Amino acid sequence: MTPKLTLFFDATCPLCSKEMDSLRRHDANQSLKLVNLYGQEMDEYPQIDVAEANKVLHAIDENNQLLLGLDVTHRAWSLVGRGWIYAPLRWSLLKPIADWFYIRFANNRYKISYWLTGTRRYIDQDCSSGTCGIRSKTKNENNKQTRDA
Repeated sequence: MTPKLTLFFDATCPLCSKEMDSLRRHDANQSLKLVNLYGQEMDEYPQIDVAEANKVLHAIDENNQLLLGLDVTHRAWSLVGRGWIYAPLRWSLLKPIADWFYIRFANNRYKISYWLTGTRRYIDQDCSSGTCGIRSKTKNENNKQTRDA
C-alpha cells in the first residue's frame, strides 16, 4: 500500500521520536511512512535535502508535493483521525504566529527535549526496528560530561 504521506524526521530528537511513535500507533490504515533523516532509507529520497529537513519537518504527500513544518504535522494527524488537535494552528489568523513558534521550537528541540524528558539527544541509535534511541544521554550523563570537561 502506498502511503498518503511520507514524513522525514530527526530520530535523534527524543520529542520528535515520541511524536512519530505516537503517529505510528494511531496509523491503523498505514497512511504514513516515517523515515529517519539519518537512516539508509534516505537514499531513496534524493529530492529531500537532509540539512533543510533537519531545520524544518518535511513530508511528501501522495501527489509528490512537498509539505513543511506544521502543515506536515496537521496533515499527518489528520490522516490518523486526530487532525482537529492541530487544525487551529492552520487557521489564517493563527498560522503566522504558530509557524513563528514552530521554527523556534525546531531550532531548540534538543534543549526542549532535555527540559521535558531529561534526554537531550539519542545517540548510538539502532533504528532497524522502526524506533530509535536505544541509548540516550540523560541529565546525569550530561552533568558528568560537563564536570569532566
